Formats: sequence, structure tokens, C-alpha cells
Amino acid sequence: MNLVRSSSTEQISPLNTLASGFNQRLINLPNLHQIINYSPLIINPDSFVIDAINLMNQEQENSIIANDQIRETNDYALIVEEKQLQGIFTLKDVLRVIALGINLSEVKISQVMTQPPITLKHSVSEHILTAFSLFEEYFIQHLPIVDDEEMLIGIVSKKRLIQSLDLEAIVGVTEALQEHFTSSETEHKPINQELEVIRWQAYNYLQRWLEKQVAYSVGIKDILQETLEELQIVEEELRQQNEQLIFSRDTTEAERQRYQNLFEFAPNGYLVTDALGVIQEANHTAASLLCVPKQYLIGKPLVIFIAEQYRPECVSRLLKLQHIDEWEMCFQPRKGSPFPGNVRVNILFDSEGNRTGCIWSIFDISDRKQIEIALREDSDVLEKRVAERTAELVVANARLQQEIMERQKMQESLEESEERLSLAMEAGNTGIWDWHIQSNKTLWSHNMGPMYGLPSHTQCPNIEDFLSLIYPEDREYFRERVNYAIQERAIFNCQHRVVWRDGSIHWLSATGKVYYDETGKPKRMIGTTKDISERKLIEQQIYEQAALLDIATDGIFVRDFQAQILFWNQGAYRMYGWLREEVLGKNIRDIFYHSISCEQEIVALNTVVKSGIWQGELHKQTKSGQEIIVQSRWTLMLDGDDQPKSILTVDTDITEKKQLEEQFLRAQRLESIGTLAGGIAHDINNILTPILGSAQFLKGRFGKDKDHHQQMLTIIENNAKQGAALVRQLLSFARGVEGKYITLQVNDLIRDIIQLAQQTFSKSIKFYTHLHPKLSTVSGDKTQLHQVLMNLVVNAADAMPNGGDLSIATGNLYLDEEMTRINCNARVGNYIVISVTDTGMGMPPQVLERIFEPFFTTKDIGQGTGLGLSTVLGIIQSHKGFIDVASQVDRGSKFQIFLPSVLQEVPPLEPENHDLFQGTGELILIVDDEMQICEVTKTILENYNYQTLTAKNGMEAIALYAQHQEQIKVVLMDMMMPEMDGTAAIRVLKKNQSPSPNNCL
Repeated sequence: MNLVRSSSTEQISPLNTLASGFNQRLINLPNLHQIINYSPLIINPDSFVIDAINLMNQEQENSIIANDQIRETNDYALIVEEKQLQGIFTLKDVLRVIALGINLSEVKISQVMTQPPITLKHSVSEHILTAFSLFEEYFIQHLPIVDDEEMLIGIVSKKRLIQSLDLEAIVGVTEALQEHFTSSETEHKPINQELEVIRWQAYNYLQRWLEKQVAYSVGIKDILQETLEELQIVEEELRQQNEQLIFSRDTTEAERQRYQNLFEFAPNGYLVTDALGVIQEANHTAASLLCVPKQYLIGKPLVIFIAEQYRPECVSRLLKLQHIDEWEMCFQPRKGSPFPGNVRVNILFDSEGNRTGCIWSIFDISDRKQIEIALREDSDVLEKRVAERTAELVVANARLQQEIMERQKMQESLEESEERLSLAMEAGNTGIWDWHIQSNKTLWSHNMGPMYGLPSHTQCPNIEDFLSLIYPEDREYFRERVNYAIQERAIFNCQHRVVWRDGSIHWLSATGKVYYDETGKPKRMIGTTKDISERKLIEQQIYEQAALLDIATDGIFVRDFQAQILFWNQGAYRMYGWLREEVLGKNIRDIFYHSISCEQEIVALNTVVKSGIWQGELHKQTKSGQEIIVQSRWTLMLDGDDQPKSILTVDTDITEKKQLEEQFLRAQRLESIGTLAGGIAHDINNILTPILGSAQFLKGRFGKDKDHHQQMLTIIENNAKQGAALVRQLLSFARGVEGKYITLQVNDLIRDIIQLAQQTFSKSIKFYTHLHPKLSTVSGDKTQLHQVLMNLVVNAADAMPNGGDLSIATGNLYLDEEMTRINCNARVGNYIVISVTDTGMGMPPQVLERIFEPFFTTKDIGQGTGLGLSTVLGIIQSHKGFIDVASQVDRGSKFQIFLPSVLQEVPPLEPENHDLFQGTGELILIVDDEMQICEVTKTILENYNYQTLTAKNGMEAIALYAQHQEQIKVVLMDMMMPEMDGTAAIRVLKKNQSPSPNNCL
């Protein structure tokens, strides 16, 4: 006999001998193989405990049905893997697992089985007494039988072994032996010595076995009763677990059916394909989109339903797809027209991570595509409207953003739960109270006590004690607000002070609502109270700051993005004449621009929204209609969420300053003209000499030489044009029009300067220009930049009294951060560079350091004011530019001007057309105090079939215009005349003109 927990062969040998003796002489005992169960209950080690119990119950029922005589209970299970016995699981193990509280459906049998098991090798012994002794020795109920290779053969149970014995025969033999051996009168003469040995051994063994059986039978009843009760408990638990499993199975089936319905009736088309793209499943929507029955789709490649031009892209995406991807492509249904679809694809993997297929979601986006086309068609129209109404759209956009924010806040507040509201109330130091008016009982939240200087969680006092907590001067006001809310059915609002126990005063804001019963009587008031002491302190600070703002001389006001004025200080009243009450809530266009354009604010508004600040000059009107110039500084104001809320504007009246600057610049221009006067006189003399010579030629003795008439007239016309152009340049430079920034091309200004300088400067000065053919434009004042170039050219000419070279060059330049460190006035960006270089006497370092100081000059007294270069510096800095100067004595000087460039083009100038059009009898009024000019103009016009009227001053022109207003089509007016100049006369004519259009030139 061989055991897992082995007993020696020597111990088993006497039992074999005893069993052989029984069989030969006394009792015929059954063989071991006759009681072996060759079909034991077997289960895999990876099975769960609940599976083993169910299998044991099932086998028990089958055993009872198959062999009603034995009724053997299958209260065990052998754990076998590849015919090798791993362990045994019995009813005792079931009770042990249940006592430990382990979930039977989650723990595996291999974790709780008994191992190693007690086994008996079949080749060692075939006697049942050998098995019987092992049952007694190891207190077991089941004994697995294995072969020499430890392969499972079957199993013997203790109960089956006892049932196979003939107990009556064994007891009879035992009693007979006992009488035989205990009888003192009987003499035994052993006939056979071997038989005697067997009898004594059987007697002794059966005596011991019977004693054990009697003791065992006494206790077995109690054990069986206890086991029966435990089995009933286990059976009930198993029944409950089975019910839970059945419920779980039904629930799972219901969920599966629900998800199947969701898949089938989903609004999107869903397809499941294998790894090769063959459709395995499809829902109703997918079949409808592809215009085929659902069963038709099964087994078809999905690619046949994709438009041909999209198939390569689809295949490429699937090859690169790792998880989830989404794109748009066109589908080709079996019947019907192609349609655009939105596709979302997710890869399916098996448990080993291998790709098994894809799930497809398809959505028809035809309507969306049509809407996109319609939107594109409307886009052009919208862009035109945007260009025309930029200012209105900016305001509308701000209003829309504010409305969206308000709607989002409303949506968020609707979604807040009661718990979050409670947390928000506590975080905001806000308490909730409830007053039952009819019963006069009050309740409040636990955080209300500290607001009134009481400990936290203090119960709400009665009405009398509550009123005593309010500041004495505010109690009557509090009662009035409560009574007003009840009587008028209004919302209760009251800001009042409370006195804490330490004597400190705090501000509270209470808000509530009254509820009424069916009879209209008030039954309760519910509301909130918030500590606003900090807000009151801030309001006091703001009030004090506002008082300081009122002292300021600058005009300070705040406007929102709807152009409504929110704040207005006393400085703004003194500057513009409007009282605070007159402007609050009004649109700025009605206040500052009631008769002038407000388009100048568009750039400022765009800049302040992007960068947060802007400063510049604006033209505005006061309440009296006077136009003033202000230096305006704008700052963007943000709310608590860092969103644009309003714009703070600080205006400084610089009207007088600008007038003084204009006078100063005009003086500078006149000084430059004085410098040019000698050259101008020489050029005019050169222009008039050919004119006089030609006129004398026509009047003299050569007058009859008609062959030279046309040549002489051409000379007179050309020289007259040169003289007129020279005078026009001087007038334009002398008068100037400051304050208007336009986009201009500096190369054009330089050409005008060079033309004027070549006519007026000494012929010993040679001019050179190197103008960039694609020079960027700048935004600036044309007159001021003209004056800058003229001053630099005049200074260069003065530095070369004996002649030299004067060169002007232009170019484009981008300044990076490294270059801006060299000059503190430079900023990163695109610039144009104007270089004015001369070969004059140059300047020593001590002079170079002071050239931009006002009134500093190296010229003799009466030859210069010392304001030329200081004026140049001021103009360039006002244009956000800077100047660089280099000079060496006897080597010349080089001035470089850097101006920020803009990405705009200047429209090309149209060539002047001096051809006169043939008239059809139109009446033209000619007004000039020079009779010769009137006569010449009249003759020319009448030769071109026009009718004319002439007047020698403005008064006479007004009188003639009043008489012939309907017939006069054009008025030619001299601007400088005695008595009434041209400007005043034109103003009067425009006031008196009829609705029909007339032109006054």
C-alpha cells in the first residue's frame, strides 16, 4: 500500500494476512475493486467553488435516481488536471469556506481544496480492511485509488465500504469466538495451529473494531444532525445565490436587449466589419442610408458603398488607424444619389490585443453641406456689410459677448444642485432665513449667527431679540421695508447696520420674498442675508477716489462697449460743458460727435481691445459746438473674470498747444522760404525772360513772321507752366495743412523737394537720389514731413557754401530686438529709412551733441533761429520715429530718419489734363479783382462755346449769383480779393444756393 501521507508496508501486511484468513476460514469479505467507484466526481482546478457545489448537488440527484438501493451522497469532488490528482474538496471544506465569508462565485476551487490528499495504490493491496484501517487512522471519509504512476483510478467512500460488509456474520463470529476463548471449562486442542492464530487475531481485531464502532455510533448521530443543519444552511445559501445568478442573468439579458435596440434604432448608421472590411452587422439606419435591406449588407465589403474617389483615402486611413478616427467622405448607395457622410471608426481587439475588426458610425451630412454652401454665398455679402459697419459690429459683438456670458451664467445657475448652492452660500458668506409670519417663528442657517456677532450655530432669536441686534438708527427703516414688502407684495430689500457685542458696526444686505395663503394672508417670508461690510468700505474708497478725480483738470470718463457713458468727472464737465446728469447713459456720438465724424475712434477702439491701451489725438466737440483737440489716453477695464468690461478715458485739451505748434511750424516754413528766396527770384527771372522775349517778338517787326508764331506761343506756355508750378509749390509749403494723418509715399515728397531745391539752390550743388522702387508707405502728416525734409535739405546746402554733393536715399528696414537695444526710441517692427547726406564742413562732437536743443545754432545772428532741428526731432517723434546723426569735420554729415511703415498702398496720381471741353452754352461766373485775368479767362471760355459773367469782388459776385442762380452752372473764384475774399463769398453762395447742384471752385 502506498500513500501520499504514507503508511509502511509492514503495517499493512498483518491486515492482508487477517483478511486472507477471513476469506479462507470464517467470512467471505468483498474485494477492494468491487467497492471502488470508477466514475468519481471530477472538476478542473480553475473552476469556481460555486460550480463544484452545483456539480455535487446535480450528481447527488443522478445517483439517487440511478441506484436507489445504495443512495450514496456525492459530498466530494476530486480536483484533477491531466489525470493527475491535485486535491479533494468535501462537504467539510464547503462549511469551512462559508464560515470564512468568502464569495463562492469568485474564489477558485484550487485555492480552498484539501491537498495533498490521502491515496491508496491499487497494486499494494486489494483487501477492504486495508482501506478500512486508513479511514480509521486519518479520520477521512473518502479514499482516492491510484495506479503506480499516480493516475486516478477511482474512489472508495467509508460509507460504501461499511455497506458492503456482512455485519451480522461478523458479529456472530465475534460472539462465538468470545465464548470459545473465555470459557474456562473448555479445553482447546488446536487441531490447526494456523487456524488458531487467525482466530485470535480476528477476535482481537473485531473486539477493538466493535468497541470503536459503538463509541463512533454514539457520536455519529450528533455529528450527522449538526451536519444536516449545516447542509440545510448551505442549501439555503446556494438557493439564494442561484436566485441572484438567475436575476443577474435576466438583468444581463435585458441590458443586452436594450443595447441591441439602441444599436438597431440609433439615428446614426452603425456597421461592424471584420479585419478585412467585410460587414458583419448593420442597423436599420445604415441600411436606409445605403438604400438596401439590412440582410443584403451582411457579408458585403464596405468599400463598395464608398464613392470611388474616396476609397484610397479610406484604405490609407484604416491602415494608419490605431484607436479612434473621424473624417468626412462620400458614400455611394446601391440605389440613389451619392451623399456626404461623417464617419467615426473605432478598432476592435481580442483579448490578446489582435485587431479583429472595426465599428463604423455613419451620419448623413447633406443638409449641413447645403447649409455650408449657403453660408459661403452669404459670406461675401456679410463681409461687405462688415466693412461698411465696422464700428457698429464692434459694439454689437461686445453686446453679444455679454449676452452669451449672461446666458451661460443662467444655464450654470439652473444646473446647480442644492448641495452646491449651500456650499456657495457658505463660501459667499451668505445666510438663509425663514420667518413663519402667522406663528411668528423664525429659522436661519448656522452661518447667520456670526454675521450678527453671535457664535456659530446660534439658534435664531425671536423678533424682539433680533431687532435689538440691528443698529438703533436702522431699526425703524428695517420695519418699514418689511411692512412695505408684505403690504405691497414686493421683494424685500434692505441694507442695514448691526452692532456686535464688541461694539463694532457691520453692514448687512437682506433680500427676501413673501408668500401668501389661499385667503391672501401672508404666511411666511424666506430670504438671504449677506455681509457687505467690505463692499461698503470699497464704495467709500471709490467715493473718495471719485472726489480726487473731480479735482483733476483732465477730463476723465468711463464708457462701456455699447458706447454708453458710465462715469463723468468734474474735469470732463469743465472741458466739454456737459453736466454728469446730462451724459450718464448717453452715447458718446451724441456728446462728442454730433456734427463731426466719429470714425477716428475706430482705430483707437480696435487697438485698446487688442493691446489694452491706446493714446493719440482726437478731434471732439464741446456742448457749445466748439471743436477742440484732445490728447486722449484709453485703458481697457476688465471684470472679475478678466473679460473686457469698459474703457477708461483721460482727455487733455491741447487745442491751444496745437495752435501754437501750427504757428511755430508756419514760422519755420517761412524761414525756410526766406532761405530759398534768392534762388526763387533767380528762377522766376529765368522763367519771365523767355515769356517777355517771345511777346516782344510777336508784337515787333517779326510779328508778320507767322512761321515762328506757334514756336513763340509754345515757349510762352511752357515757361508760364514752370512759373505756376514753382509758385504752387511755395504756396503749398507756406500754407500747410497740419493735423491730418494720411497714408503717403515718401518718395513722392522727396521728388518734390529735389525739384524745388534744384531750382533754388546754387548750381554748384549736385543732387543724387537713390530711392527704393518698392518703398513701403507711412502714415503721417504730409506738411510736417515735407517740412522735415526741407529743413534737412536746407541745412545740408548751408553746410556746403562752396558747393558739393547732396544725396537722398530711401530703403526698407526691419528692426529686431537686438537693434532696438541700440536706440531707446526704437521698437521692433518694419521701418523706412530716409538718409540725407552732404559733403559739407561737418560738425565737431561738442556741436553734434547739442544740435537738437531749441535755439542752439552755429549760424550768425539773423541767419537762423536754432529751432529747425528741434522742430524736425519733435515731428519725427510725434510720428513714432527716431533720428540718427553721424558727422565728421570736413567730411560731411549724414542724417537718417526712421519712420514706422504701414501695409497700405497710395493710389497713383492721375495725370493732369489741361484740355478744355467744348461747351454747349453753359453760363460761368468769373470772379477776380485782376481785370486782365477776367478778360483772358472770359475770352478762352467763350471760344469754347461757354457764356460768361464777370465780377471784380465777392460782393458783386453774390449779387450776380442771386440774379442768375438758375442759369449759373460753375463759379470760378479767386481766393484773395479785397473787401470780401473768396472763402467768405463761397460760404455765402452755398447758403443761398437752390436745391439744384451747382459747383463753386
